[in-house]
Amino acid sequence: MKSILILLPFLLIFSCQSPVQQVQGDEYETTTEKAKRLSKEFMLIDTHIDVPYRLVEEWEDISKRTEKGHFDYDRARKGGLDVPFMSIYVGASHQETGGAKEKADELIDMVYGFAQKWPDKYAMAFSVADVKDQFAKGLVSLPMGMENGAPIENDIQNLKYFYDRGIRYITLCHSRWNLLCDSSYDPDKHWNGLSPFGKEVVKEMNRLGILVDISHVSDSTFYQVVEITKAPLVATHSSCRHYTPGFERNMSDDMIRKLAENGGVIQINFGTYFINGVHQKKMSKAWDNIDRSNMTSEERTAYIKNYIQENDVPMGHVEEVADHIDHVVELVGIDHVGIGSDYDGVSNLPEGLNDVSMYPNLIRVLLERGYTEDDIRKIWSDNFLRVWKQAEEVAGKLQNKA
Repeated sequence: MKSILILLPFLLIFSCQSPVQQVQGDEYETTTEKAKRLSKEFMLIDTHIDVPYRLVEEWEDISKRTEKGHFDYDRARKGGLDVPFMSIYVGASHQETGGAKEKADELIDMVYGFAQKWPDKYAMAFSVADVKDQFAKGLVSLPMGMENGAPIENDIQNLKYFYDRGIRYITLCHSRWNLLCDSSYDPDKHWNGLSPFGKEVVKEMNRLGILVDISHVSDSTFYQVVEITKAPLVATHSSCRHYTPGFERNMSDDMIRKLAENGGVIQINFGTYFINGVHQKKMSKAWDNIDRSNMTSEERTAYIKNYIQENDVPMGHVEEVADHIDHVVELVGIDHVGIGSDYDGVSNLPEGLNDVSMYPNLIRVLLERGYTEDDIRKIWSDNFLRVWKQAEEVAGKLQNKA
């Protein structure tokens, strides 16, 4: 009995440490150490990073640690981020004011500039083969996706133009309906789904090999797209409506099942607004107030900070992002979920995932929940690579038929 009492403090201390497991011979590693190791070994594709939009507002040198924002080279390397899709975000207001194509070109030029200025760190990527080759060389790949189809304007030939410029997915709309479709955020369901032009755009995207991104679209739009497309779809930065009831921007269980039947993948958004239902409901009131005002960006930031404090708004935790992954896996299996953080595009992030250096925290949680290394590799890159490769193959077949 005495010997047990003597050992008890040491047993308690040991039990509070991260679980350990044998690696080779007598070498052991904690779950945290394993998570960091896997983050370096596995390719990580994050399908939505809003760096160009952030840098238009305030330029920083992302070849080194920046003072602001969620992304830079140093933090990307620390977190194991290999393939950040650069979001070419064009606001919905361009539908009325014009200049959408020019705005997209400006941001695309910026991304090319990253690779030109810092070729030892970044490389432009246009295919699955590119990202695999660049991963082997230790470079950060910069593929591009266009958020909002407004730059297509009313000319379907612009799809080929943007494909040639390097765009590999297009989010059909953003916060309002456009010439292609209705938006989840817009109460005005102008087309009741896709417009006639939007239906032709989806077909042409399939033919060219541009992935159709159904983040931001209305439910009706999603169901019409899934009936038309010949290639798998992707939700590049969406989460599960199961945890945010009534929030159309996230995907319902039925939509996730349809997406899986199509062979597609949902890339989980890290923003607390997308993962925590209480946060979403409380902050939706704040955003309504902002939308009705003429606040500057500084005033908006101050207002949000005060609103969060005064209304006890929860910020969420890395565990909740894992909950969304769990939910998709329980619904449709491990092959249809990935990472689409929305870094630099969201205002609030959960504890443990505050920037691109922190992806290993999510690996740790997944390991603790029983996910295997193969499971994590699928979530980290393999699922999206499969969808991207299938889109390339569909395009090849459609072009050969022409």
